[in-house]
Amino acid sequence: MPDGASPLAQLTDAGLEVPVLGGATVRHVNLDVAASAPALQAVAAHVTRVLPYYSSVHRGSGYPSQAATALVEDARVSVARHVGARDGDLVVFTRNTTEALNLLATAVPGDTVVLDIEHHANLLPWRNRRVVVARASIAETLVALETELAARPAALLSVTGASNVTGEVLPIAELARIAHAHGARIAVDAAQLLPHRRIDVAASDLDFVAFSGHKAYAPFGAGALIGRADWLDAAPPFLAGGGAVENVAVDRVEWRTGPDRHEAGTPNVVGIAALARALVELERLGDAEREAHEAGLTARLHDGLASLPGVRVIRGFDDATDRLAIATVELDRGSVGLVAAALGAEHGISVRAGRFCAHPFFDRVSSRSNGLRASLGAGSTIDDVDRFIAALGLLVTDGPAHEYSRTPDGWCPVTDDRPRASFD
Repeated sequence: MPDGASPLAQLTDAGLEVPVLGGATVRHVNLDVAASAPALQAVAAHVTRVLPYYSSVHRGSGYPSQAATALVEDARVSVARHVGARDGDLVVFTRNTTEALNLLATAVPGDTVVLDIEHHANLLPWRNRRVVVARASIAETLVALETELAARPAALLSVTGASNVTGEVLPIAELARIAHAHGARIAVDAAQLLPHRRIDVAASDLDFVAFSGHKAYAPFGAGALIGRADWLDAAPPFLAGGGAVENVAVDRVEWRTGPDRHEAGTPNVVGIAALARALVELERLGDAEREAHEAGLTARLHDGLASLPGVRVIRGFDDATDRLAIATVELDRGSVGLVAAALGAEHGISVRAGRFCAHPFFDRVSSRSNGLRASLGAGSTIDDVDRFIAALGLLVTDGPAHEYSRTPDGWCPVTDDRPRASFD
């Protein structure tokens, strides 16, 4: 099993050197993969091989068009297999999780129940939304959800598979059981969960799953919605245009069913091919190996944070026993935005500061207006964690070594001698 000393997988940012204030360069430490992850090198290589064959899909007569069509349709099979979809489930390609859940929202024939811990992508799209405030424990939250579903019928329960703020993993199979017991279906926002844990739609009895390629080491603009065909076939087409129709007359339209119904226009062939290849690569790395790699790094990250004075790790549940490699902290004093800026400008470490598009949840569980999030993945190492803990400790104790000012774009060095990246 991996020990964390080396990356589990090679990403395209491996060995990236970035400038820091004062003229030096350092190896970049990317602890912002929960927001968006670099491509796996195998995915980037696959994209390079695919690009010469890029062409129109489905109706082109040329060889490249046939190859591009096969890439898209084979990708559907790969996605369905990876998530354990049932026979008859649809795989609809989208831009990302947000678009996938917005698509699903047009298909829900009734109320949708959500938790207040959700990312905005799973909080805002639902037209008839009922929000349950999560309790101090997962066990109590399950009771609260069951009570809500029993009190008034709902068509859908939509939940995150893992919090993008705390990394805490929810028991999605148990949530599915609760939803189905009260006549509701379940959708899982798997944007955070899927890149780090294997999902099995059929085994967990899930009805819908949404995820993004850009968090799963395929940042080429594709995501997916997987789930039951009846709601999706009955929903209005998500986009009106070519490819979604059987026939068009001046006064009427015959819309297709299946994935085509919601995929009008030219698809993102390259992004879809990259997404499918990323899932194949994750399978090749091994589910147990990925989990073991990240578990060791997660423990080291949390132990290191616990050793720092004036730093508190945010939690949503007091009984959560499973978490992804994510830690969000708040500081007793000072600005996390300033600390995040100094981590990048002085130490070459990328993190994220803010409320992480989960404002209701963050505001409820935190005591400060913003938090600082560090997140790890298949390309992370022990050295990444140790550098972050050392740099954060130094900044909390002594403050930044350079002067910063707060601007409309956030905290920035007053004098920034780092050269701009050039891509020419």
